[in-house]
Amino acid sequence: MVKRRNGREWALQMLCQLDLNPEFQNEIPEEALHAFWKLVKGEESRALEEQEYGIIPLLTSDEKYDIRALPRIRAFAEERIRGVWESVAEIDSTIEPYLENWSFYRLGTVERNAIRLAVWEMLNASDIPHPIIINEAVDITKYYSSTQSSRFVNGVLDRFSKSLLEKQSAPESK
Repeated sequence: MVKRRNGREWALQMLCQLDLNPEFQNEIPEEALHAFWKLVKGEESRALEEQEYGIIPLLTSDEKYDIRALPRIRAFAEERIRGVWESVAEIDSTIEPYLENWSFYRLGTVERNAIRLAVWEMLNASDIPHPIIINEAVDITKYYSSTQSSRFVNGVLDRFSKSLLEKQSAPESK
């Protein structure tokens, strides 16, 4: 099934690619995005084909509809890719105080970009509760990195979330 989780994973994969390629530091090349989505679409098509030939259990009709939802999830992922990459310097400076004696560039690529993605969502996706954003970032970090890394990501994002919520709920000074 193609879900928002897939969109976040795809966003993380593309952000890692951008992060590791210095020539992408100023903008996201459309050809890189196009190549990435072509690869993703190929993987989804192969998975559906394998399911239709009985290589893995067949999907229900509802699940097949979700696979066809790829454009919607692609838009979800691209919004995050573009949002994070356009404000990466701001995100890095915003979250640096919550790293407790670490700098962003001492972090692994997966951890750094999982934090960036989650922070962007906390700041820009008000319809998604912070615990869900943090949980997704932790789970994705576990999958692409390690349990130890996911604990670190959880701690950083939890401190940031609490601070952000305190700032939002504090009465404005006159």
